[in-house]
Parts: sequence; C-alpha cells; structure tokens
Amino acid sequence: MSDSSVFGSSRSPEQAALPVIPTALVEVDVVSRWRDGVPTAVPVFDGASGPDLAAAAEPWGADVSLLEALGVTASVGEVRTVPLPDGRFGWVVGAGSGEPGHWRAIGASIARAARAKLGEGVASDDDPADLGDAADAEYVQVLLPADAGVELVSALTLGLSLGDYRFRVSAEPAAPRMRKALLVVPGGADADAFRVAVARAEELAAATSLTRDLANAPSNVKNPAWLAGAGTALAGPLQGVTATVRDEKWLADKGFGGVLAVGGGSVSPPRLLELAWRPDGVKSGPHLVLVGKGITFDTGGLSLKPADGMHLMRTDMAGGGAVLSALLSIARLRLPVRVTALVPSAENHVSGSSYRPGDVVRHYGGKTTEVGNTDAEGRMVLADALAYAVDRLEPDYLVDVATLTGAMKVALGLRTGGLFSTDERLGKALRDAGERVGESWWPMPLLEDHAADVRGELADVRQAPQGPGGITAALFLREFIGDVPWAHLDIAGPGRADKSYDEVVPGATGFAARTLVELAASLAA
Repeated sequence: MSDSSVFGSSRSPEQAALPVIPTALVEVDVVSRWRDGVPTAVPVFDGASGPDLAAAAEPWGADVSLLEALGVTASVGEVRTVPLPDGRFGWVVGAGSGEPGHWRAIGASIARAARAKLGEGVASDDDPADLGDAADAEYVQVLLPADAGVELVSALTLGLSLGDYRFRVSAEPAAPRMRKALLVVPGGADADAFRVAVARAEELAAATSLTRDLANAPSNVKNPAWLAGAGTALAGPLQGVTATVRDEKWLADKGFGGVLAVGGGSVSPPRLLELAWRPDGVKSGPHLVLVGKGITFDTGGLSLKPADGMHLMRTDMAGGGAVLSALLSIARLRLPVRVTALVPSAENHVSGSSYRPGDVVRHYGGKTTEVGNTDAEGRMVLADALAYAVDRLEPDYLVDVATLTGAMKVALGLRTGGLFSTDERLGKALRDAGERVGESWWPMPLLEDHAADVRGELADVRQAPQGPGGITAALFLREFIGDVPWAHLDIAGPGRADKSYDEVVPGATGFAARTLVELAASLAA
C-alpha cells in the first residue's frame, strides 16, 4: 500500500494536520540463519520445573545465572534485556507453553521493547541522529522454536506489526521504531510456507492498522467527505476495485432518510461510500456485502452525550473503517470472491436543523421509523444502507459492523464483539474466522420475545425501545434485511482500548477488519 495514495507530498492544510496515512508497519522477513550483530529475541518456555532458562541462554552462550539474576520468567510477553559482551544486547521473552495464540502478545512485546531501547539510545546532547548501539534495535531477529508452524508465524507477525502502532499528531519528528524483524526458522522448516504466512499476516495487519488510522484521525479533519475521499484515494491504485461516492443530493433523491436525518444538524453533509471488488474471471459464486457505520463524530444530537468521554466519539466510524480496510485488503490479496463495502457516513451534531425525538423518518425503500433517542443514530444510517444493499446489490451474505450499543460493553466487556445472525452457518463462519485471526466474537440471541418492542405506534418501527439495548438494536436492523442471510457485529467494546494488551494499543483497535478479510477468504475457498 503506497503512503502517497492518501496523503503524499501535496497534502492540503487539513491533511497536513495528520500523520501519513496509511501508517508504515514493521517489515517482517523469514531467514534461515542467525545473523551476528543483530539484536535477537529468544523465547523462554515453561519447563518441567519452571522456565527453561538453559535453552534460552544457549544461543548466546550465556550462563543461566545471568538470566536468573535478571528475573527471567516464562510469563507470556514478559521481556528482559540481556546485556552481552562488547556493549551488545538481546532480549528474552516469555512464551509460556508456546501456544500459537500467545505469539501475538510475544511479537507485540518485542516491538515495544525495541521502541524502548531506541528511546534509551538518544544521546545526552539530544542529537537524535546519535543513537549509539541502541540504533541496532531498528533491526531485530526472533529465534523461532523447533516446532514452529504457520499458525505461530502468522500470530507472531501480527504482534510484531501492530504491537507498537502509534498515531500521534505532533510538531515533533516521529520517534525511532523497529523497522524490520527477521524470523529465524529452525533447521528443516519450510521457509517458503512461512514466507507465504508472513505475507498474508502482513496484509491482515495492514487492514487493522488502516482501520486504526481512520478511526484515530481527529474529527476536525475527518468529516463524511474526508472519509469517503480517503476510501476513494486508497482504492484508486487497485485493479478490480471501483469507488463511488454519493452526496447529500443523491441521498435525498433516493430516499436515504436515516442518513439525512442524522447528518442534518451538521455543516458537513453526509456521504455514502460504495467500494466494489470484482476479481477478474469471477462472474458467479457468493456476493458478500459489508456495511459499516460511518459516524465521523457523535455528540448524541439533541439527546446530548455527557461531556466525559465524548472526545472518544472520533472513533464512532470504526465499523466503517473496518469494512473499507477489509475490502482493500481483500483486493490486494486477490481473493476470488465478489465483495461490496458500503459506508454510510454522517456527523451527529446539535443545531436548529438536528433531528428530534418524536420525529418520524422514512428510510430507503419506504419503511418509517419513530425516533426515540437521537443518540441511537448508528442504526438509523445502517438501516438505509442495509435496505439499499438488499434492493440493489443482490447479496448472498450481508454483514454489518458498528460501534452500536453501550449494552454490548456491559454484556461482553472490552475485548469481545457481539455477533447476531439470522443464519447459523454465517454466524459460525464469522466466529471461526475471528478465532483464526485473533479476534473474539460471542454469539448473541435475536430474542423473539422482544421483536414486538421494535414495532412502532406512529411509524412502522421504533428506533430505541425499552429492553436489552444490544438485542433490540439488532432486532431493529433485522427489519431492513429481508430474507438475506445476515450478521450484525457490535464492536462498541473492542473497537476502542484504554490500555495495551496483546497486539492492541490505546485508542482505536482496528477490531473486525481481520475477521472480515478471513470471512471473505473462507467464502472464496
């Protein structure tokens, strides 16, 4: 992915307020031998009677007593710097039992350790060019265990690529970071198979990272037109991808009442971005349509949110970012399956033209909604896009992604997404896809006991009825999908993070993008 595809050398004043998007990620390569002089990370595994320090010390010819003095353990992701002769250094990193799923955390810990070491290397005269020996941490090698397989290598690559992700708007130059990681394969391993796994994992990491970039971008720059323009610019170089942006006049003409109502209070009018991936030679087979909530900022409208936490609403378009990024990665992987991504985008602001509780809104296709709470805006824009997808795109599978309800954060916490589906096979395919790429989904019920709650009195349906919030929101969306196999992914919890864990860092997490790419791959297979 070219950095210049969105923001290159000819950046506008608004664009210049941001770092280069997409963020450059660590380059990962597979090598067959240890390279002298490159800082090395060696895993420490649980042994029969504690951490196997002898095996960890052996590559350097170090004494076990040195690792004991450093307090080395096998706790997953725990890193210790090992001083070596001639001012050199390496790391030992806890790997626990060595399960493949642990290696995202291991890779992320190595990337963060490299960043810390580079920071330590800045000279006392504050000359950033003089990093001393620590500058070697820009290039790192990781010694893989003898039983390493492609699943382990994929997870490690994700961790190395994403664990030290940063998005910061600053006049200061970017801090030094690890640029390249070499995976040293054990003797007899299939290095070519590992390289294929690394390349695919790097693409999954790129989808996650771009989703983070888009969601982290501040909303004084990121309005609906900016988001649609970014998607169009990123899609431009990709053969087989077409991008279409619809403005507020088109939306009004076609009856997108939900998008127009939500966006009516802002000076920045709404947009609908449509990206289509049509691989050469693929004329039949399943058509997957992805719909992502694209609220570029959410005040709650007249049902105003509390001030605490409102600044986080720049990430309220994380679902739209995920479907956009996933489609681009699907195209770069050349997956032989037809995919369309829709991002209905609006700002939910407060003004004399804001929509009101008690309003009746007519959506695409004619169905009407009685508004109960203007802060339940995500389902309003999704309803239009889902109805449009069913009517015009003939999907075989329909999946929407949204930071939709606080109820899902209460139910599932901050690391697991809620999954509602009308089709058992689609739901299972999404859960399995998430498991393969390190994203956790929990199946949620579409309780028929609450189906009547979304029936309206003044209108066909009610937007925000009483009852279990995540479930009634999903039941509301179900009113717009006809009989198409459908899944709704609520990422209100895992879409943002306030601390680091595994490959996740504070801010937007990029959650769901990898699952969507993996789902498309499973349909292609």
